[in-house]
Amino acid sequence: MNKNHLDDACTTILVGKNASIDGSTMIARNDDTFFAVAPHSFVLNKAVKGEKGRKVTSWLNGFESEVPENGYKWPAVPNVDYKKFGYYDESGINGKNVAMSATESTYGNERALAFDPLVKDGMDEDVIVRMVLPYVDSAKGAVKRTGELIKKFGSPAGNSVLFSDKDDVWYMEIVTGHHWVAQRIPDDSYAVCANRVSIQQVDFNDPKQFMWSDGIEDFVEKNHLNTDKTGWNFRHIFGTDNLKDRHYNTPRVWFGQKFFNPEIEQDPEDGELPFIMKTDHKITVDDIEYVLGSHYNETPYDPYSPYASDDDKHRYRPIGLNRTQNSHVLQIRNDVPEEFSAIMWLCIGFPTFSPYIPFYTNMNETDPSYNDVSLKFDFKDAYWMYNALSVLVESNYSEFIQDDIDYLTDIRQQLRASVAETDKLAANYSGDELVEFLTDRNQKVVKDMRDKTHKFFGELYTKGINLSKLTFNMDANL
Repeated sequence: MNKNHLDDACTTILVGKNASIDGSTMIARNDDTFFAVAPHSFVLNKAVKGEKGRKVTSWLNGFESEVPENGYKWPAVPNVDYKKFGYYDESGINGKNVAMSATESTYGNERALAFDPLVKDGMDEDVIVRMVLPYVDSAKGAVKRTGELIKKFGSPAGNSVLFSDKDDVWYMEIVTGHHWVAQRIPDDSYAVCANRVSIQQVDFNDPKQFMWSDGIEDFVEKNHLNTDKTGWNFRHIFGTDNLKDRHYNTPRVWFGQKFFNPEIEQDPEDGELPFIMKTDHKITVDDIEYVLGSHYNETPYDPYSPYASDDDKHRYRPIGLNRTQNSHVLQIRNDVPEEFSAIMWLCIGFPTFSPYIPFYTNMNETDPSYNDVSLKFDFKDAYWMYNALSVLVESNYSEFIQDDIDYLTDIRQQLRASVAETDKLAANYSGDELVEFLTDRNQKVVKDMRDKTHKFFGELYTKGINLSKLTFNMDANL
């Protein structure tokens, strides 16, 4: 990790349209930070037109660049204290229904970095979303723009970036100062990634499925970086395979693949776990939410297990963490009109204990409880409310976890019914009226979830009173 970064280590899931239950593309990621307390907001950046001379500046490394005068609107989930910690916009879906999530910290090996070191003042993850997302019309176009910017400015860290539109899902891995490869996730496939180079064999004769930095083949050959006798395995050439990978990174991929493909026996420390995977069942938003909030559930490595040994419970780094500041599923649907096909499922709080709220991204504002977040605890803010809920549930895990599961199950049912109703009603609107309608529906969902969560808090607090150790049972006759 770059020492200047607030970002720590994330987990990614990508799903092609024929692998999902409803034909939608989905890209998802946990935004895990170095500090457990790092308030984030959810804001909408307005579209711009004809604004020449605008610049993007990094608060972290002094990077600065002019950006195009025209840009689409886009939501983002930045740090509240961005002047201290950088923007880190994290994720969004722009006005052309192009989704982007950035970044998954990824580590190149010292052999490759020796010949193309990181660029200290290059374009890093704190500004990468605002440099790319407002200005692209497709997922492939987003990869192209990102690559051009890396060529021009260089990268100060290893970063992987997720892109999607209604047809395509791309995963891009930037591993040295200027070199990268991107692979399209096949329509019938999914992928799970966790902080190490994921892409394997690259086919330079198939530009529909792969994109790459200029000169990368010559760079590898000239500097004798390919360790394999045959093939061109990006993970082997540029990636790492060390003790940290085996305990911090690879097991998360193992658990995600175990969930989607329970029939396959794999080793959680296997550095050769495949990147592209297929499964016989259709993947849902619920599936992705479960994996992103998981902690090796129902395995010996679950830190909450009452049966596992302490060694096993702390052997591997879980997917869901207290340092997960937001978790998101960016869904572009193909079974409804494109004007309301893009939904950003956003979880602020521990994804293990908190709900994912669906926001139609064709909106004109976010709710104040999301866009006006305090740096210090304030229960009116979604960030603090859902984090407080998470702490409360975990504080009496064995007593509260079933209540929390019931709460989340009920909410998922309510929210999916709400999306179906919104889709049906949205057909009666168009243009600005549709945007206003979708904004109002988003705000209604926020209020409903706030009311429901407040009620749940009361139930847990009331139950918790009876769990105090400061109790004593007296004989009624004394």
